[in-house]
Amino acid sequence: MSLVRSRAIAAKAPDPTRRNQQSRQAILRAAFELCSERSYEGTSVEAIAARAGVGKQTIYRWWPSKGAVVMEALNDVVGAASDFPDSGDVIADLRRQMTAVTTLLSSPDFGPVYTGVIGAAQSDPAVAEALAAQIINPRVDACRKRLERAREAGEIRADADLDAAVELLYGPIYHRLLLHTRPPSAEQVNTVLELAFTGLGPARA
Repeated sequence: MSLVRSRAIAAKAPDPTRRNQQSRQAILRAAFELCSERSYEGTSVEAIAARAGVGKQTIYRWWPSKGAVVMEALNDVVGAASDFPDSGDVIADLRRQMTAVTTLLSSPDFGPVYTGVIGAAQSDPAVAEALAAQIINPRVDACRKRLERAREAGEIRADADLDAAVELLYGPIYHRLLLHTRPPSAEQVNTVLELAFTGLGPARA
């Protein structure tokens, strides 16, 4: 076989990596769309497979459960929105990050899917574990590291409990999100930061 013919055959051969990636993205997109339309509880692996145009066995080859699929879909949607900047001004960085989070949580697509997963986590230990491991803990760790750098720079007092600080900053946002008292907002972020740093800031003479 000539080299030219070999290259031509290779060029026509399907790329399984590309096909798998396309299927994977179709599954994640289908999982997110269905949870947004029907709720987390109203979505099944069978429905995700049908929407994505794949077999159910394809889903189970990559994920152990519906919860695992939805969790990865949520992470894909979040993307870099919850990343922490480091400009040297911790309040400005927190404001930017927390505002991006409130915008995401208030969106009509992401918010209901996320709250549905949180609701399912209350009675499903596997979902609770995945939620903590994939969504919550990595972002809590990132916030804590940013606060640690702020403490080293003297922007936060040396004896501040940073784990409690993370809860203090984000607890009000989740309070509104889950209890539907008011929608999370940029104005809320400003208020929370002002109240938090009145107590967290370095003591002044």
